[in-house]
Amino acid sequence: MSEVKKIATRESYGNALAELGAEFENLVVLDADLAAATKTGVFKKAFPDRHIDCGIAECNMMGIAAGLAATGKIPFASSFAMFAAGRAFEQVRNSIAYPKLNVKIGATHAGISVGEDGATHQCNEDIALMRTIPGMVVINPSDDVEAKAAVRAAIEHEGPVYLRFGRLAVPVINEKPDYKFELGKGVVLREGKDVTIIATGLPVSECLAAADKLAAEGIDAKVINIHTIKPLDEELVLAAAKETGKVVTVEEHSVIGGLGSAVCDVLSEKCPTKVMKIGIEDTFGESGPAVELVKKYGLDADSIYAKVKEFAK
Repeated sequence: MSEVKKIATRESYGNALAELGAEFENLVVLDADLAAATKTGVFKKAFPDRHIDCGIAECNMMGIAAGLAATGKIPFASSFAMFAAGRAFEQVRNSIAYPKLNVKIGATHAGISVGEDGATHQCNEDIALMRTIPGMVVINPSDDVEAKAAVRAAIEHEGPVYLRFGRLAVPVINEKPDYKFELGKGVVLREGKDVTIIATGLPVSECLAAADKLAAEGIDAKVINIHTIKPLDEELVLAAAKETGKVVTVEEHSVIGGLGSAVCDVLSEKCPTKVMKIGIEDTFGESGPAVELVKKYGLDADSIYAKVKEFAK
């Protein structure tokens, strides 16, 4: 059996920017002294005159990005999620989203899979923060293929976009001839009738593996990949809930305010359904190897399988 190809979505981000740089001459990339980590250094090498290192001054970087957008440029402001969504929240809200400027935020190193950097850098709150900002599009790709497609979609969308990328290499699951990325549209990866698993980002591949294990137990799980959390594909969520009657959401993010909350908002209003949210509970992360943290916090295939099996009874 051939080994599964794994690529970190932060790598995909840097590669996509470099590939699209020639096509979009008004594309400008900003970074906050982290070009080697966010992988925007790939773009810098190809287009040095269109890469701006703002230093460790994320709030100022957002202001610069806003100014560039006002002149017709398409700026990608890049940093760790903790700094892009957390430290610079006010500037993102007031300088970018409020005037509806065409700024894209490339937030890397999101979630507990940041690993050894520990709780201060493991941003499990960014999706919740960005969801609350009026007009902000929130995208959390599951693999290399989807991440590259998301960057292009962000460029083609007029308005602010928050893109979430990870540090840990994850399996490539969307390398298919018929793959299509559509902003605001979820993707059914596996059909099923007993329970629906709705996942985003890193855990999507783990959910597919968990569904295989559930199938061996006679539990037919439908698996949906939600790459765009805002706007959410409400039509798909509602249809799946009506079909299976039980919904599980899985995310490498706090269970408060993220994908699970977005799904519950829709279902509670339009189709009351039994829901279980799998994610980071009301706690901070900790320092440790990324793969071990994913397992400890219940986001690996075995943990998801066990939880869904109990829930689906």
